Amino acid sequence: MADPVAHPATSADLRRSATRPTREQYFMLLAVATRERANCLRRHVGAVLVADQRIIATGYNGTPTGFPNCDEGGCHRCSHPESYAEGRGYDICICVHAEQNAVLQAAKLGYSVQGAACYSTLRPCFGCLKELYQSGVSAVRYLNEWTPSDPVEAAAYDSLLGELAGRGVVVAPLELPAELLDLR
Repeated sequence: MADPVAHPATSADLRRSATRPTREQYFMLLAVATRERANCLRRHVGAVLVADQRIIATGYNGTPTGFPNCDEGGCHRCSHPESYAEGRGYDICICVHAEQNAVLQAAKLGYSVQGAACYSTLRPCFGCLKELYQSGVSAVRYLNEWTPSDPVEAAAYDSLLGELAGRGVVVAPLELPAELLDLR
């Protein structure tokens, strides 16, 4: 006998990708979903920390807990973009980056990130790369490229990437096939 409470299947319920995502693609898809919580007026970024193939924390960029959001005037850099050149003003931006929020969430919950991998929708900035390394993260996979706009800062960033590579920390892009992002 059919369940009287069951609902008929919809086409959205039946959607299947032509290929099953790899574990890395799966974790990156979760980072893409996580970034949807960001309220930054500029860029939305999501990050997922994974240890032993298990998600231990997520994070997205935004103002600290209890502060007004960017769309409420909480971040001067977002509220007054005309005052800042492209790629400048990060030192006074009040927002916590996605990678920072993920590491902080893991710490609050008592999870070690030693040897963990970070999946981020954007290649982490200089500060986040340092913090991920210092916290013990051993691999960073990112969806979208980011490089400092200033040539001197870009050279320092490249130097940091080289130093991390020399210490065995992988910082590499991860592509997602378009069919995995098709939400129809």
